[in-house]
Amino acid sequence: RSSISDFQPMDYFQGCTLVDVQLLTGRTHQIRVHAQTTGHPVLGDAKYGDRDLNKKFRKLGLKRLFLHAHSIEFERENDTSMSFSSPLPDDLQQVINRLSMGN
Repeated sequence: RSSISDFQPMDYFQGCTLVDVQLLTGRTHQIRVHAQTTGHPVLGDAKYGDRDLNKKFRKLGLKRLFLHAHSIEFERENDTSMSFSSPLPDDLQQVINRLSMGN
């Protein structure tokens, strides 16, 4: 089945890029598969990722997939919409901070 993801770079670091991904379809592992297919796997991904890169980022404190749903919006049956947002968790922000410092 086809699936569509829109990847937009947000920030660049040595060896990786922080991206915003908008899902236009909803398939299992969609972001992870699309990222891997483009040659830029999600950090911390043991299934679709880069083993050597994951080891490097474990040393920077990454202990899980570097994925976070910062916002979600959906239409309800009564023609109203709902949206929710959440800031980046501290553990992922700490990895970004370490990358920003050049570690």
